[in-house]
Amino acid sequence: MNFPRTSGILLHPTSLPGKFGIGELGPEAYRFADFLADTQQGIWQVLPLGPTGYGDSPYQCFSALAGNPLLVSLERLVEIGDLSPGDLTAHLPSFPEFHVDFGWVIQYKLPLLKKAAENFHVRALLARRENYEEFCRQNASWLDDYALFIALKEAHGGEAVWNKWNRDIAARQPDALARVRKRLAAEIAIEKYVQYQFFKQWSELKTYCHERGIQMMGDIPIFVAHDSADVWAYPELFRLEPDGSLSAQAGVPPDYFSATGQLWGNPLYRWNVMAEKGYSWWIERFRSALQLVDIIRLDHFRGFEAYWEVPAGETTAINGRWVKGPGAELFEAVQNALGDLPIVAETLGVITPEVTALRDRFGFPGMGILQFSFGTDPQSPEFKPHNFRRNFVVYTGTHDNDTTIGWWTSQGVGDSTRTAENIRAERNFTRKYLGTDGSEMNWVLIRANLASVADMAIVPLQDVLGLGSEARMNLPARPSGNWQWRFTASQLTPAIRERLREMVQLYDRTSGPS
Repeated sequence: MNFPRTSGILLHPTSLPGKFGIGELGPEAYRFADFLADTQQGIWQVLPLGPTGYGDSPYQCFSALAGNPLLVSLERLVEIGDLSPGDLTAHLPSFPEFHVDFGWVIQYKLPLLKKAAENFHVRALLARRENYEEFCRQNASWLDDYALFIALKEAHGGEAVWNKWNRDIAARQPDALARVRKRLAAEIAIEKYVQYQFFKQWSELKTYCHERGIQMMGDIPIFVAHDSADVWAYPELFRLEPDGSLSAQAGVPPDYFSATGQLWGNPLYRWNVMAEKGYSWWIERFRSALQLVDIIRLDHFRGFEAYWEVPAGETTAINGRWVKGPGAELFEAVQNALGDLPIVAETLGVITPEVTALRDRFGFPGMGILQFSFGTDPQSPEFKPHNFRRNFVVYTGTHDNDTTIGWWTSQGVGDSTRTAENIRAERNFTRKYLGTDGSEMNWVLIRANLASVADMAIVPLQDVLGLGSEARMNLPARPSGNWQWRFTASQLTPAIRERLREMVQLYDRTSGPS
């Protein structure tokens, strides 16, 4: 898949400004799309859009197909009459501007979404009700299970993993499911309404972006959360014990980010069972993603060739082993069903010739990280700009990296495996390679990114704003305190807009309506 020469900004919607504690798919999302158009960006990249669970991580969602209720715009619900302006202000907390307090957001927002759903189900006009019912019919294959799963989680206090529920419900015995569907009908209807609003609002935002020459780039995590509707509904596809607990778990071995590796805790797939079913679960997952976004960043692509299997009882990822994945067979099945796939392969970490061959067989562009270009990372040679290929996607850093300013000023304590000596050597080489004295390193790396031959250049908004480690989105292996960063509208100054636009134009990455 060859992409045109373009550039884009990485910003998850939760990081958008707004007075309701978290970014939403409302007015501020449209203003950000206007910023992208004004600076002639061609891509808005987001992280997974699912309903977050453990640690508020978009990579640990309650569903691989549902949308995050916290992203639903309350202001848009007022516009369509499902809420009143007074509903939004009656109990509005004083939310922090620069980070998301997920606990407060959940306490404030979920009751309002429930109220909006109840108002809709009581007084919606026929046309809106028919539109809602059509959405429910078209998405019944996942929506019915997801809505029941969330209703059951709430009925169990929100904490218990599904395999700790009553055995007949955990095992999805038909009589038990029929009983709880009837008992929780009102709660199920609320969840379906929230999903209806999420997908409607996202579709409208996506159309607005398309009209301005902006494509949406999303993310498919290779693994799904154990505590999810997916695993509860299809336990035969995952490596579980008879009681539903993990028999093995996903992770990665020790790397740049952590000396003990990363223990993700996701269940591993029964790839043989998926193959017997023609990879239908994966086909539907890709089909759903392509309805949301134009380009898919396929997370942990190397795991499709071979993945790191860690025994269920381990507390770190050190004691794992590589196990072969489905390889080309999976992508052939998906391609046969859906056609050419607009996939960007996330090829970071331990990348073997077999992984590279799998990526190149399907023409998927790989990824490069400029922050890894100048030090001791094993991928450093490939990530130096003079070695880039055209069919390549280059980042200054990703959501897992520190910001560029944070990386440049880091002392190497607690945020990576770099030593003080490594850092000194890396900085000296970076200065020589990029011909810089080290000032404004965010713009130095942005320029190197945009000037490269790589077809696609992506920059996290934090780097455009020149922010330090306080704006880091995620620190891998840190159990809490991630995914919280937000910006304010005033930070997108005219000077920043002009500088970014000028650089995009200089290096022929301009975009606009076709």
